[in-house]
Amino acid sequence: MSEIQRNNSVAFPIFIFYVIIVVAFWYFGHLGYVKLAIASLLVAPLFYITYLVASYAGPKKSKLYGLENLTAKLPAVKKAKGHVEFKYKMLWTAVIVILYFALSNIYIYGLNTAKTIDVFASFREIFAGASGSLMDLGIGPIVTASIVMQLFVGAKIFNLDLQNSEDKAIYQGVQKLLVIIMIFVEAIPQAFGYLVPDTKFVNSINSVLPGYGEFLAQTTIIMQLFFGSYLVFLMDEVVSKYGIGSGISLFIAADVSEQLFIGAFNWQALNNALTYSLKNPPAGAFPKMFYIIMHSSSAYLLTNGVVQILFAPPNPMIAVLGTLLIFFLVAYFQSSKIELPIAHERVRGARGRYPLQLLYASNIPVILATALLANVSMWTLLFWSSPVLSKVPLLGHNKFLGSYPSAAQAAALNISSTTPTGGLAYYLFSPNGLSDWLFPILQPSAYQNILLGHTPIEEAIHIIVFTAFMVGFSVLFAIFWIETTNMGASAVAKQIQSSGMQIPGFRRDPRVMERVLKKYIPAITIFSGAAVGLLAAGANLIGTVGDTSGTGLLLAVGIIIQFYEAMGREQLMEMHPVIRQFFVGG
Repeated sequence: MSEIQRNNSVAFPIFIFYVIIVVAFWYFGHLGYVKLAIASLLVAPLFYITYLVASYAGPKKSKLYGLENLTAKLPAVKKAKGHVEFKYKMLWTAVIVILYFALSNIYIYGLNTAKTIDVFASFREIFAGASGSLMDLGIGPIVTASIVMQLFVGAKIFNLDLQNSEDKAIYQGVQKLLVIIMIFVEAIPQAFGYLVPDTKFVNSINSVLPGYGEFLAQTTIIMQLFFGSYLVFLMDEVVSKYGIGSGISLFIAADVSEQLFIGAFNWQALNNALTYSLKNPPAGAFPKMFYIIMHSSSAYLLTNGVVQILFAPPNPMIAVLGTLLIFFLVAYFQSSKIELPIAHERVRGARGRYPLQLLYASNIPVILATALLANVSMWTLLFWSSPVLSKVPLLGHNKFLGSYPSAAQAAALNISSTTPTGGLAYYLFSPNGLSDWLFPILQPSAYQNILLGHTPIEEAIHIIVFTAFMVGFSVLFAIFWIETTNMGASAVAKQIQSSGMQIPGFRRDPRVMERVLKKYIPAITIFSGAAVGLLAAGANLIGTVGDTSGTGLLLAVGIIIQFYEAMGREQLMEMHPVIRQFFVGG
């Protein structure tokens, strides 16, 4: 622990700012005094945290060290004291995945699922959650906290050197604290606008079962969301410290795999209330194809049947082909690498190669980019339709940020009320399949309900902006991710030297090795970010089977391949303990 000093001169201005915010809650939100008191209790911890940071005057450069005592008290999973055997790592990984599926099927107590609106409907597979369940927020708060920390550290606002063990420890501690804050930031607006409590939970039924009241019912929903989301965070830590790979990645892969299987092989009819017919075939891609082939005449099959099988949503065969294409492309890039020759400094003839994968930054950048999109979608929806946030000056009900259809308009256009119809949210909205963009551009008169009042040129601009956003931010997050995870040229040079290896023909000096690695690592970092961003955007444009998106498919394929490779490394280290020193740094 570092010595923490305080500068109390900042306390009074922060207190005044706190009072202003509370009064603003009351004035703009028209809160009653009970609600105002609870809102004050929710806001107070944020200002306490602000005070701890602003008043820190200790020996460390970063003011985040003011939170050191607070973050040390947060619940966390302790790191294993020794090596965890492979069989136990597999066991812990399997248990956590099973627990994830179980929590995804435990629905929030007191929730009216019929009236609930899923603000993350387009990003479910990325957030690895189930609408209305304890996993409603999924990994969203974790990923959002990671985005904030990476951006602030990358921009040198937090003044942390992640090569330093103390700075890295405070970085991880503050990120845990930020996860808790983000859970409430994402849960509170939803509970007061889109996760609707059941009337039996709100109102009194009889003298035995009194009602909770709307505000207390909403608060109960928030606490259940907090429990589920923080449990996800702890489960991720268990996998990272006692299992194989990353818990976040495993949750995404598990959710996407389930959706892909259902989308490919679901034999239930599109409309279960009606009998099977050519207009109401099975929903799954393969059952639909076989049903149409077996029950249609030759004339119908050649005219409408082929088009229905190949292109008609849901789950057209073109999406199956796109899924296979993405699988092979990701597998190819994952197996492609640049190999640098290395040799042991003391053992003559002991040579090897240090591999640098073309997808060096893995799939993390596209997770962060898509999570940023999800947050844009959520907040623009809240500012457009929330009873409180829509009244905020400049941001509230601003059509340039994003406009959304009313319930009547959504029913008339046969779209979800969470689908943006204009503004920034529209141009960043993720398409899912050719029928969402290509066919409307080619035949605008037949797809007016999909164009949502826009011209084909505006739809083309939408596709270009969406693709550019995915590629650009994936590159940006790839650069930040490499620097914050000790995968940069400097960290890799120290890792190679500490293992007793060196690059033949060069002096055994970390600075020399770093200059050599700088010729490769920055370039493949940018390439890997652009590649995963382009693959994710391309997969969304082609479409996929199931309720997943192209981004989810890309992530699932990459995660499964990486998990298989991680299992191989774990088995190798189990058989040859000396090799473990190279992978874990001694």
